[in-house]
Amino acid sequence: MDRSPPPLSLASALALPLPEGRRSAEVFVDGDIEIRLYAPKGHDPQTPHDRDELYIVVSGAGKFRVGDRVSPVKTGALLYAAAHEIHRFEDFSDDFAVWVVFYGPVK
Repeated sequence: MDRSPPPLSLASALALPLPEGRRSAEVFVDGDIEIRLYAPKGHDPQTPHDRDELYIVVSGAGKFRVGDRVSPVKTGALLYAAAHEIHRFEDFSDDFAVWVVFYGPVK
């Protein structure tokens, strides 16, 4: 049985509807991995999550804050935030978007 989803373009992911109360679109879920597309507008209100996560910047540029550390990021950057760690995007461009990969058990 083929469980692999077909390829999904960034344009198609950006067109996915956002569930009520969510700021990211679900792209794929299987077991302990969840992949979403997150394209914040104006500001990034996210709070710490209960799972580790990777971000892959797919469009735009900005800054990534983890605790007190702030790093410039742009298309192609791979970022990590540990579960329960305070993090957010700041000063990002209007076209800013990231793949979000939540993985592992809830901590």
